[in-house]
Amino acid sequence: MAGRILAIGDVHGCHCALVTLISMLTISSSDTVIFLGDLVDRGPATKEVVTEALMLSRSCKMIHITGNHEEMMRNAIGGKGLFSAWLDSGGQATLDSYGGDLENIPPDHIRFLVSSVPFHQTETDIFVHASLESNVSLANQTSDFLRWKHIGGQEPPHISGKRVICGHTVQTDGVPLVFDGWVCIDTYPQGGKWLTCLDVDNDHVFQASQTGDKREFPLSRYS
Repeated sequence: MAGRILAIGDVHGCHCALVTLISMLTISSSDTVIFLGDLVDRGPATKEVVTEALMLSRSCKMIHITGNHEEMMRNAIGGKGLFSAWLDSGGQATLDSYGGDLENIPPDHIRFLVSSVPFHQTETDIFVHASLESNVSLANQTSDFLRWKHIGGQEPPHISGKRVICGHTVQTDGVPLVFDGWVCIDTYPQGGKWLTCLDVDNDHVFQASQTGDKREFPLSRYS
């Protein structure tokens, strides 16, 4: 029996929300969990979030899509001259979670960062961190669109006909943004709202907060 496809929005160092969310999902070895990027930065516990993701990868298939914050962190670790810019964009919280020193980042955490992928697709859906250029094939998308471009809610569907599931554009009301051909599930856990998981095939939403609150509802409520 085929497992579920579970897409999780921007975690941003919110370990309590992530643990609570995972407890709601009852993940099995047949499931595929897709993190849409930005597991790191801003929230208080990036180290713990990455550790949790690595543990999860041992019990199911896991796909980690590169977010702009993973990109910034990788550049900072790689000495590409962007260290201060990363700290100012939420990286200070990440560095603090590792005891204030890049040397404290375990090798398996660095491998996790560098092994992320730019996108993932199934027969029906495309998973990206930020956005897509709607009239451009997936193979020819730029890193600017994939990791940095915010959506406005009026983008046309992608030429592939597949639904785009993304994060990055913060929904400060804690509610997924749904419009024709698109679903955005960055629902602001680091700002006191919700961390979201979308059960892709069933279009069911699970949410958890940093304070341990939980809720779930059909995506159709907002479509």
